Amino acid sequence: MPAEARPRARRLPSGRWQLRYTVDGQTRSGGAFQSKTDALNHYRDVVEPELRGASGPRRDLTLRDLVDTYLERHGKIAQTTTIATVRWRMRRPLQEFGDTALVDLEKMTDEVAGFAAKLPVRFGYSVMSAFRQTCAAGVRYGYMTTNPAKLAGRNPAPPPRSVRVFTPAELKTLCGEFDRRGAAAITFAAATGLRPSEWAYLERRDVDRTRRILTVRGTKTKRSFREVPLTAPALHALDSLVSRLDSPYVFAGLKRGPFDVHNFRRREWNPAVDSSGIEKPARLYDLRSTFASNALAAGITVYELARIMGTSVAMIEAHYGALLDSPRVAPRAPGRRFGHESGMSGRGGTPHTARMQAART
Repeated sequence: MPAEARPRARRLPSGRWQLRYTVDGQTRSGGAFQSKTDALNHYRDVVEPELRGASGPRRDLTLRDLVDTYLERHGKIAQTTTIATVRWRMRRPLQEFGDTALVDLEKMTDEVAGFAAKLPVRFGYSVMSAFRQTCAAGVRYGYMTTNPAKLAGRNPAPPPRSVRVFTPAELKTLCGEFDRRGAAAITFAAATGLRPSEWAYLERRDVDRTRRILTVRGTKTKRSFREVPLTAPALHALDSLVSRLDSPYVFAGLKRGPFDVHNFRRREWNPAVDSSGIEKPARLYDLRSTFASNALAAGITVYELARIMGTSVAMIEAHYGALLDSPRVAPRAPGRRFGHESGMSGRGGTPHTARMQAART
């Protein structure tokens, strides 16, 4: 390889490694990786073939080959859950175009547009986003010259789902349909706002009863974490569980593994919703919306709520904008039912003050 193109990696303050290389006197960055080896391997497997023009002959690869190649390389810097999500979303494109050669696929803009038009509205956006993302990788690798998924037309995001908030009476009715573990999980989810994938994998080491703080780890990246105040209902739910020494998980399954959300939703949650007679739709994820609604009603700011829930202010405003404009959740001084018991402050509160209040209670 040319001397000026020799790769190097430097350690970032975040602990990740940034790939850097120089081409024609210009320094370029090739992304950030978990280790120095991953960064240099990415240069060897992806960047160097592109610089040498060696990827051209591989344009006879199929879309299925591209998906495997892309996810293998992307998996070096992305979370395992992210890779699994992209692969799941690519199932429909692979059913339609999986055995199509890339050299032919890039000329099939009309067929791809027809495929996109037949997708259901609710998940058509996510499927086409993954399709676009994968084809964009093919263009970067030199396997394709155009991105047919992008040329097929706009991919507008669907409007957010309507917010479903469970009342205290509905939560009580639902909990009555489950065993001790299921009822505790439902109460805990509504009291903390955790995603199902987060509370299902919650470990005992993440619960700090002294500070009344819950640490949520590895949601977006392997090193990401955030702190969530533990409200009185959340602590009560934890106290109702029988301690188990054979598993690190708070809501451990019968086989000592994490809580199986998929089986629970199909075998217990849906039948419980039917038998309880509560208003539908009633999704398991609506427990998170219930927490958000109660937090806004207690006077928690949008910025504080975004940090607690591990999302962005834009997402809070997009999904709960109606609640922000509603007199029902007009900011007020937090009462003991939510703010004081959780250690969260009202308007103007910060994560630091929340932790200080939690430590004093």
